[in-house]
Amino acid sequence: MGAAASVPDMDAALPQIGRHVWQLPFPVGHVYLVALPGDGYAAIDTGIPGSAPAVLGALARLGAPPAALRQIVLTHCHVDHMGSAAELVDASGARVLAGALDAPYIRGTAPEPPPVLGPSERQLHEGIMAGLAAGGMPPPRHTEVDRELHDGDTLDDWHEPVRVLHVPGHTPGGIALHLPESRLLFPGDIIGADPDGGHAVLGPFNVERAAAIASFRRLAALDDVDTVCVPHGGPIRSGAREVLAAATPEQDWR
Repeated sequence: MGAAASVPDMDAALPQIGRHVWQLPFPVGHVYLVALPGDGYAAIDTGIPGSAPAVLGALARLGAPPAALRQIVLTHCHVDHMGSAAELVDASGARVLAGALDAPYIRGTAPEPPPVLGPSERQLHEGIMAGLAAGGMPPPRHTEVDRELHDGDTLDDWHEPVRVLHVPGHTPGGIALHLPESRLLFPGDIIGADPDGGHAVLGPFNVERAAAIASFRRLAALDDVDTVCVPHGGPIRSGAREVLAAATPEQDWR
């Protein structure tokens, strides 16, 4: 992966996923922008380090200045999700929200637990990390977590109530966001998809495979989900419940 591969096409229209949701696609770790009441925005994840200009550029294409970014919700602590959080906080003053058990890794007060890699994952992991290094990825910076999230919490300052689900396994404190009224799900890396969003898989690089599979099954059992905004692959926008029901996470990455 070259350096240019990490920058989205800034002339392309941002894909709109829902009434208040836009996707900023990256080769590794998509960012989703969500409009908030009163002309503000939330970012769900932030891309790898160095992605802040692209995120701020996407906000500008939506007619919003950097200060409009009010919240950064991190689904988990991995570098392709929290990597640009510190840069975006510097630029916008946004508050950072993340799962309580991942907060120490995001703050840098505890070492991040390494994934347990199976044979089919090891080569993929090494290739991705080598590509990011070759592309000139800056070193990650840690950042403060302003609000630690727990299972059953709600975000009440969005256009609709947002349910926080603790989905451990990929990391200890991974979270998903469920918007029942819009029938949207942001699963973090528990769920991945192919580029067309027609096939779902268990996300690789988990710290505890059995827990990750259980989290996948919990998300797949949600009744009120039509669209799954995955961080890797294409959003699942057609027949999401059927796509998730057909998935076989127990067989993935073995």
